[in-house]
Amino acid sequence: MSVKTQPPRRGPVVIEADLPDVETPEQAAPVPELRPPQGRAMQQVTALAARKPGWLARLFWGGVSGLIGMMVSIALWDFVARLLVRNVLLGQVALGFMALIAGILIILFLRELAAFSRLARVDNIRQQVQDATKDAGRPAAEKIIIRLNSLYAGRAEMRWARDVLADQQGEIIDGADLLAMAERQFMEPLDRAAAREIQGAARNVAAATALVPMAAIDVLVALSANIRMVRRIAEVYGGRAGVLGSWRLLRAVVTHLLATGLVAVGDDMLGSVLGGGALSKVSRKFGEGVINGALTTRVGLAAMEICRPMPFNALKRPSVSGVLKKALVGLFS
Repeated sequence: MSVKTQPPRRGPVVIEADLPDVETPEQAAPVPELRPPQGRAMQQVTALAARKPGWLARLFWGGVSGLIGMMVSIALWDFVARLLVRNVLLGQVALGFMALIAGILIILFLRELAAFSRLARVDNIRQQVQDATKDAGRPAAEKIIIRLNSLYAGRAEMRWARDVLADQQGEIIDGADLLAMAERQFMEPLDRAAAREIQGAARNVAAATALVPMAAIDVLVALSANIRMVRRIAEVYGGRAGVLGSWRLLRAVVTHLLATGLVAVGDDMLGSVLGGGALSKVSRKFGEGVINGALTTRVGLAAMEICRPMPFNALKRPSVSGVLKKALVGLFS
């Protein structure tokens, strides 16, 4: 007796399982927005410039520098001594090269000392202007004008300002008015030159941030551009800052910015500068470039206040947005 078997059923197999309720698009959590650009390159530059090493770190690096200097100098002397034994003529040539290097190092050291002296002279004039502004006496104002004429005596572009001030100085009786006139004659062309230096630095930092993909290179470009900008601003106002003087000025500027809270990036920064809010939505790197350029502009304006031999009284302080707009015109269209 044969048993007929049922053929297997063909079709979908339904497996029942207890699944959680699926969220609808209306119930789903919103997609988190990206953080706005913060200008990380300039933030790191300001943190690096404001960092003050402790006494233990200074002692350590001072010992390391002294030891390396001794090793190099002894090795060079031994090399020259052995060369003199083997060949007197070649030894004398090597000794001459050593003397040349030593002379160049001495000249560089003296230039650094002269740069520090020049910066201290500008600081002294600014302090005298502040005291004379409170006093409002004509004798004090005349002494300041004499010092300003001496400071800019060797600069041909300031001859016209000195001549105009010398012609009209006798007509002004009040000391405050005399200082205001001196500020307009001396500082106005220098402020324009300093603003051009700030615009160039802000343009370079913004372009590097927007075009260079590596963050470390952004920091190096921003640091070098800010040091060069601060040095050039000091030279514009009469102070010749060397390598150490430029770093000292940058630290003083960053310390001033940190004390006044101007390094922090506000949420409205991008919206107030060249429509940066929309720009950052199109490209985050371009938004970072605008922010780094704005922070570089802030550093430059703070450097103007520190390097300027006369504080802003008769003339208006330049604004960040005004300087930055001129710097970035055509860069981010």
